[in-house]
Amino acid sequence: MSHHGTFDHTTTNAGIPVESDEHSLTVSADGPILMQDAYLIEKMAQFNRERVPERVVHAKGGGAYGTFEVTADVSDFTKADLFQPGRRTEMLARFSTVAGEQGSPDTWRDPRGFALKFYTAQGNYDLVGNNTPVFFVRDPLKFQDFIRSQKRRPDSGLRDHDMQWDFWTLSPESAHMVTWLMGDRGIPRNWRHMNGYGSHTYLWVNGGGEKFWVKYHVKTDQGIEYLTQEEADRLAGENADAHRQDLFEAIARREAPTWTMYVQVMPFDDAPDYRFNPFDLTKVWPHGDYPLIEVGRMRLDRNPEDFFVHIEQSAFEPSNLVPGIGPSPDKMLLGRLFSYPDTHRYRIGPNYTQLPPNRPHSPVRSYSKDGPMRYEPARTGAVYAPNSYGGPAADTARFGEPAGWHAAGEMVRQAYTPRAQDDDFGQAGTMVREVLDDAQRGRLVGNIAGHLGDGVSRPVLERALRYWRNVDKDLGDRVATAVNGG
Repeated sequence: MSHHGTFDHTTTNAGIPVESDEHSLTVSADGPILMQDAYLIEKMAQFNRERVPERVVHAKGGGAYGTFEVTADVSDFTKADLFQPGRRTEMLARFSTVAGEQGSPDTWRDPRGFALKFYTAQGNYDLVGNNTPVFFVRDPLKFQDFIRSQKRRPDSGLRDHDMQWDFWTLSPESAHMVTWLMGDRGIPRNWRHMNGYGSHTYLWVNGGGEKFWVKYHVKTDQGIEYLTQEEADRLAGENADAHRQDLFEAIARREAPTWTMYVQVMPFDDAPDYRFNPFDLTKVWPHGDYPLIEVGRMRLDRNPEDFFVHIEQSAFEPSNLVPGIGPSPDKMLLGRLFSYPDTHRYRIGPNYTQLPPNRPHSPVRSYSKDGPMRYEPARTGAVYAPNSYGGPAADTARFGEPAGWHAAGEMVRQAYTPRAQDDDFGQAGTMVREVLDDAQRGRLVGNIAGHLGDGVSRPVLERALRYWRNVDKDLGDRVATAVNGG
């Protein structure tokens, strides 16, 4: 393992030469330690504060830097700088599991986070998705409950399949995502061999002000590969960091992984009358209706020099939307616009955008000031707006039209307005019958039955069998047979 820098004399954090790396200051060689040993106290105090709070979700992960190069022309659909023809943008990617803590195995059956940060000429653009095109819930009010059902019991501190299935079977909108999770792609072989998806619907706006709805697909050029449950369980014991190690070593040996980005584009006016709600995070858009359109290629070719600085302190947020890109009426997305920057302010402080992985590569002319750990001075002539001392002013003529949509109505707490094909089980059933082959269906049955056979109570198990029969009658019957031992 090579070490960076030259081997020179040790210093304190203030740059003062250190007298010893091994011996604290004592009264004679055998006497008590002195409180005046400022270096010893600095080392102990710094050590006690080495950890920032881990992420509540997506705590275990890894990542790398790279570039995104536009390979097609989508300027008819968006004016976003990073998606203009020929543009090359530096980026950072982080991959993760959802439910586990910092030290948990990489090979648990779990969705994988797929977070991308693009350092564009007009600020940071973050695409914060998963390795699945759908999710378990469609309303952010249920997100916290969903996560708690996947984590640890308050009494024993153990993860519990009964909690998981209790929540899923009482939330039928989860069926499509649980079908993905229990299938082959529920455990990728590694991060290089999995796709990423924006999952949500986003708004694109072109130079003429025309609006389009889009979904992002970031497809691996290495091919899709997965682990069986048996392989994953073995690896979890042998090498809990298998996925983190795989990415780091692939880049170190110059085998830079790549992904090709595509979008599905829906004309703005198609959305109101589409046969199901196009903003529902539990649904996919059929490719026959909206085919994939190539955008560009992402290449990860630079490992972070320091994992904590660049990966643990990286902060991705769907609210980082650059000109030409906006949110949709997806309730989950709108909830995330608040939740993500809020968690970063708690976890790594209000000035987290000044940390190396989060710092924009374009100029920052913000009126924010002060707060803990701030080190960038205010770059403005005055610290308030409006002012007459040369501070920046918003360019409303260029950026004053938000990438949004119009909505009007009464305040309600309701589900989306029902549409013709808005049922919870339909797309999951189509996936089972038309997307999976016989061998994949067989593994799906085995994965579900194995998961249900591990501590799930009888009432929840009965609900789970009904849940799978609602997805597909034959599949549910096969799961029931497998669970009940034939």
